[in-house]
Amino acid sequence: MKKSELERYRRQIIIKGFGEKGQKKLSKARVLIMGAGGLGCPAALYLAAAGVGKLVIVDKDNVELNNLNRQILHWSDDVGKEKSFSAAEKLKQLNTEIQVIALKTEITKENCRELVKECSVVVDGMDNWKTRFIVNEVCVQEQVPFVHAGVYALYGQITTIVPGKSPCLKCIIKKKPAETRELPVLGTTPGIIGLLEALETIKLITRIGKPLIGRILSFDGEDLTFKIVQIKKNPKCQVCGIL
Repeated sequence: MKKSELERYRRQIIIKGFGEKGQKKLSKARVLIMGAGGLGCPAALYLAAAGVGKLVIVDKDNVELNNLNRQILHWSDDVGKEKSFSAAEKLKQLNTEIQVIALKTEITKENCRELVKECSVVVDGMDNWKTRFIVNEVCVQEQVPFVHAGVYALYGQITTIVPGKSPCLKCIIKKKPAETRELPVLGTTPGIIGLLEALETIKLITRIGKPLIGRILSFDGEDLTFKIVQIKKNPKCQVCGIL
């Protein structure tokens, strides 16, 4: 490792069980962040700070003024800019040791496999269930871990899907929920959940700690409580039942 890297990441390298070995694993990792919005922004920010070697940011939208209450990588001067490039610009300024790739594209059945394959982890920063189920299926087929999260108002949830070891999103949510055109959300909610996504991603890459495999963590900001519920794989699941 370079001297600059040893200094930049020193405080996490000295964590017991992490060390230079863990940092090298991060530097070799490729993480796909699906969405540069309320969840994707804080997740990307902390993954960049931690030294993930390659971050791929995918988002089809441009920055709007109403995004700024929660999408912390976009600032007032960025309104109108492509979200993926706005986010990538800040991440590159934060950490010059990593590579950041920005893609303005809509995630579809046709292009999802090309995006997911060869990635270490996929992070859910999406805002609709249709796309989440597409990504879930491809991650299962490619056997790439998928850190799923969602938020609503002051509520959030997160689980880590590891194909063959955990339930997939289809096991957990059998029917696709109705889409909401404009979700109510307090900016701090995706901030909290997005940071947990970054933590889970780092744990998966470095093999430190116990990820949320087979468990859903829910957060209720109204009374500031966290709950964990055990979840089981559906052996008849059409997506992951064969694994």
